[in-house]
Amino acid sequence: MNNPHELVQHLEKNPQLPKGGGDILSVYGVESCPFASGDILCSRHVLASSFGPAYTAVWHRDPDGDWHFYQDVPPRQGCARFFGKALADITVRPIETHWDGPRRLRIVVPGRIEWQFDLSSTLATRAMNLMGSLMPDTLWKNPTVLAAMAPVAGVALGAGKLRLTGRAPNGQSFIANPLWIWTVPSAKATIDGRNLGAVMPMGEQSKLGDFWIPRTGLFAIGRAFFDAFDPEIHSAATSRTEYAASDSSTKFAAA
Repeated sequence: MNNPHELVQHLEKNPQLPKGGGDILSVYGVESCPFASGDILCSRHVLASSFGPAYTAVWHRDPDGDWHFYQDVPPRQGCARFFGKALADITVRPIETHWDGPRRLRIVVPGRIEWQFDLSSTLATRAMNLMGSLMPDTLWKNPTVLAAMAPVAGVALGAGKLRLTGRAPNGQSFIANPLWIWTVPSAKATIDGRNLGAVMPMGEQSKLGDFWIPRTGLFAIGRAFFDAFDPEIHSAATSRTEYAASDSSTKFAAA
């Protein structure tokens, strides 16, 4: 539990999906890494997915508040499946992941993003990891329990408002299970050669649908459950532009 790299290696050798219906992911990554520049970087390394192959994604919120997603699978087979309606754009390209130590990870989106960060344990993360290891699976899937846990975790971690249940921008309901947590106390990153500066808690907290981005740097290993995609009630858009075009076409056809 104290060595995130060893735990990730173990999970990568034997990727498994938890039981359940809908769209399910076994995943690890950075929940939030906010920088002095006003940029935020997040990552998703999906070990197993019920709707496609394993994949890696990098989320970038720029200082103007626009979200840009990069992933190494087609849009509907990755994170844009759930968050597309809120994105300025989605880019499909290779993403490199390198562990440079038991608590140091480097992620590269070639020609675009260079990002390295360190992971650390705190009294709060150790307590939450212990509590999480003792919770039965039924409680991890209980929305009432998760709704009570989230604000406590937000205060303990200094992360601001957190939600472990809610709706993604494209309409699917979600349940998030961060089974192990570490902080991201330090990082360095460049985007198109622009240095983002030091890790710094964000001022106004950002969110995607009901998913609040932690104010401070956090890394988690866990799983996520989403509703199965239903074209009657969920958006298939993978960007705001695509959603606007689809919405205009629908209105035109209705008229």
